[in-house]
Amino acid sequence: MKLLALAPMLLLAACGRGNDAPGGVTAGEAKALDEAAEMLEARQISPSAIPAAPRGDTAPEASSAPEN
Repeated sequence: MKLLALAPMLLLAACGRGNDAPGGVTAGEAKALDEAAEMLEARQISPSAIPAAPRGDTAPEASSAPEN
C-alpha cells in the first residue's frame, strides 16, 4: 500500500531535470545566442563613421502632382 502512495511521487520526480527555469534556454542555445550577439556587435558601425546630417533652412520640395 505504501508503494502505491509513493508511485505518483516517483513518476513526477522522473519528469524533467528540475534545474531548468520556465522559459529558460539550454547551454547549447545560450552559446548560440552569445555567438550571434558577438557577430552582430562585430558588424556594427561606429557612431563616428556616420556623417552629420546637413543643417539648413530648406523645406522639402512641393509635390508636382496636380491638385483636385
